[in-house]
Amino acid sequence: MVDRVIAAQVFVETVERGSAASAAEALGMSRAMASRYLGALEDWTGTRLLHRTTRRLSLTTAGERVLELSREMVRLAGNLKAVADAGDSPQGLLRIAAPTILTEEQLTPLLADFLRAHPRLSIDLRASDRPVDLVEDRIDLAIRIGSQLDPGCVARKLGECRSVLCASPRYLDEHGTPERPEALQSHHCLTYTNFRAAEWSLHAGRESVTVKTNGPFRTNEALALRRASLEGIGIAMLPHFAVAAHLTSGALHVVLPGWEPSAHPIHALYLSRLHLPAAARAFIDYLTGRLHQDRRSHRPAVVQEPRLSHWRHDARPEPRAD
Repeated sequence: MVDRVIAAQVFVETVERGSAASAAEALGMSRAMASRYLGALEDWTGTRLLHRTTRRLSLTTAGERVLELSREMVRLAGNLKAVADAGDSPQGLLRIAAPTILTEEQLTPLLADFLRAHPRLSIDLRASDRPVDLVEDRIDLAIRIGSQLDPGCVARKLGECRSVLCASPRYLDEHGTPERPEALQSHHCLTYTNFRAAEWSLHAGRESVTVKTNGPFRTNEALALRRASLEGIGIAMLPHFAVAAHLTSGALHVVLPGWEPSAHPIHALYLSRLHLPAAARAFIDYLTGRLHQDRRSHRPAVVQEPRLSHWRHDARPEPRAD
């Protein structure tokens, strides 16, 4: 469900500034997102609010009345926000969406400390490997892995997610250990459905190789991919933070330690800089430092280990940088 207060503010700014593009710039959101809010407001009121031509916008009769009410709604919402922001710490409900394996391995422990520091705050964490719609799902903040993200959102980089090729000792005993990336074509490679096709790009110094992989198992769930590698089904590319303990214990071994997949960023996505809740802003600041700290500390006890790459979660158009 679209946030109706934001939709009202977009409508007011559009009328006062003369275009949805100017309103989007003033509110710190994309033009596509501003247009979406305007459309949602017209759907909500059940009437056309603006006459649109290539040169100008003009209000309909109904739009004139809705403009008055929208201004009042924005004013009252501003008063409520001022009261909420007057507190000493973030409070209220913060809705966050994140990939399952990132939630399991990093976010939940970090959230525990954050909540202890902000006792008046509650968090609704949606763990899913399916990219969510921040508007329809009313998500304040989405954490995603990968550089190709929703162009309708503002993106702030939190850190980098590096991955490693790994397999169980059982699999390597039965099928041998590949010595070159090209040898992966004859191995059982386990792939993530949301990853772009089944091609793995690996780098060693200035040399780069892209390998088309084949295997008996694909999944859209990263925890299942890790389980499959532990069970000896094949070789998997997994986030380093998700397998560091297994590499240290010997349950998994690094494959092709001299080669590393490309690193990709972890982003926090939100709809607008202007309307970012104080709790979300505080959590982003907190998470940025902690993700970098965790990335440095999670190093497997493996000789000649790779500098681990990342693991992408989606393939969508490039976001705007914060």
